[in-house]
Amino acid sequence: MTQQTVTFELAETPPARLDKALARDVPPDAALSRSRLARLLADGAVQVNGAVVTDPRAKPREGDTVEITVEIADDYHVAAEDIPLDVVFEDDDLIVINKPTGMVVHPAPGTPGGTLVNALLHHCGESLSGVGGEKRPGIVHRIDKETSGLLVAAKTDRAHHGLAGQFEAHTVERHYRAICYGVPDSTDPRVRGVKGASFEPGNILKLQTQLARHKHDRQKQQVVWHNGRHAVTRARIVQALGKTPVAALLDCWLETGRTHQIRVHLAHAGHGLIGDPTYGGRRKLSEKAVGEAGREAARVFPRQALHAATLGFEHPVSGDMLRFEAPMPDDMNDLIKALGGA
Repeated sequence: MTQQTVTFELAETPPARLDKALARDVPPDAALSRSRLARLLADGAVQVNGAVVTDPRAKPREGDTVEITVEIADDYHVAAEDIPLDVVFEDDDLIVINKPTGMVVHPAPGTPGGTLVNALLHHCGESLSGVGGEKRPGIVHRIDKETSGLLVAAKTDRAHHGLAGQFEAHTVERHYRAICYGVPDSTDPRVRGVKGASFEPGNILKLQTQLARHKHDRQKQQVVWHNGRHAVTRARIVQALGKTPVAALLDCWLETGRTHQIRVHLAHAGHGLIGDPTYGGRRKLSEKAVGEAGREAARVFPRQALHAATLGFEHPVSGDMLRFEAPMPDDMNDLIKALGGA
């Protein structure tokens, strides 16, 4: 993936909103549509006078210098590959997959093969190739490479539009299983004091913030309070782990669906995921609480302990309500047992 920077100044008498000013004044040869500009704004790729701006309603001024960083996909061919898939459900319109950890969802210059898209093209045939774009055929949402679990892909344009609309409206049911450091309990005054954290009846932790790309690392997300994207995560304790609890198995569900949302929110609350190299950190668990084997299992766990366990949505063609569950993978079950869980 290469980058180019589009630089220009806002002309006189700009519109009242930045997004409209960008659409008016962006050089035509940049070939940036209004929808593309909106995504670039939300992703933190727009700077005005040297400062990142993500709020489309920000007030522009004549003469403002705008820099837009645009990522350009290198030319590559997406090939069908005979990769085994764990198919949970399939009909003429869509397919639900239980994705293993380590599988990338769609190709990119760094990972042109071995992805879910390569496997889907082989499994579904050429009919999939035009659905949703050449580079990401059928894909309406994604989960991280090292996150396991359920993902739905569209096999027809009608299904793609219907599913994409449900994800955009946040009506899709998505529950994750996560293993975190510590136990996010309502009796803990530290958690209650975290900005954006509150507890709902039933000891349900609610995290409500904005998220945006990290200022210094565009591969990461961070909690912000202005000019970000609204994000809400809820979590409840399924099982506290350890003789003196030092970790927990959580049921997490999304009201919104932002990049890395669960990982960032739990880390913000002080309960990062075990094995998460980006947000969780590496903490030493008490040997007294989990034993030497449990402490070592957490230390060497090779990925973020996160699994997309439940996926529910309305079938975009038939209108039937569908709901699927995927059992936890062996590595997370083994970690729970090592930490003293059932």
